[in-house]
Amino acid sequence: MAEPQVHLVRHAEAVHNVNNDYSCRDPELTQGGKQQARDICRAFPRSQNVGLVFTSPLRRAIETTLHAFPNILDLHYFDRGSGSGVVKGAKLLIEPDVQERSALPCDIGSDKHFLESLFPKLDFSNLPADWPLKEGAYSIDEKEIDARASRFRHRLQEQIDNMEDEERRDVVIVTHAGFMRDLLGDQDIELARAEWKSFGIEQTEDGDVVLNEL
Repeated sequence: MAEPQVHLVRHAEAVHNVNNDYSCRDPELTQGGKQQARDICRAFPRSQNVGLVFTSPLRRAIETTLHAFPNILDLHYFDRGSGSGVVKGAKLLIEPDVQERSALPCDIGSDKHFLESLFPKLDFSNLPADWPLKEGAYSIDEKEIDARASRFRHRLQEQIDNMEDEERRDVVIVTHAGFMRDLLGDQDIELARAEWKSFGIEQTEDGDVVLNEL
């Protein structure tokens, strides 16, 4: 049985990346960003191996996910007749722990009810009401961010361990440049928008979970 891979994807180009206006809350993708995401669909080499996709709840990440992986995600995440989605496709989890780390307006998410109106096919039931507040578990405090990254790495390992389809144990994570560095413990990594890198996952002797670039 092949070892599972974890694919970290940086979201595609959003409005604030073009107009440099970081005061816009939770901006959406540009048309160019949507095309960047669709290009992922054509280039991503391990579509048949993916059983689970995590995405940040920020709009640009959700939109990237839906445009990039219609050939991976299950049919029920898309409108009937759209041609997107696959039968018995990958599960999609909206994951607040992989949101961006800063408290700039562009990195503050929308409330759950608004997201449900924008993306009615997605399941936001596990999204806490306080997820955009940048307080508590989602604080911008460095210790809280480190705890959030560790918490998610452990949950990622648990999800992989519980996958039943041995041929589809890869995981995609659509996230942000800043939080990606915290997740990897690597402050030098810098992916371009809509770029991805693949990693192996292992548990260390002290009980931590780490991602190692392949």
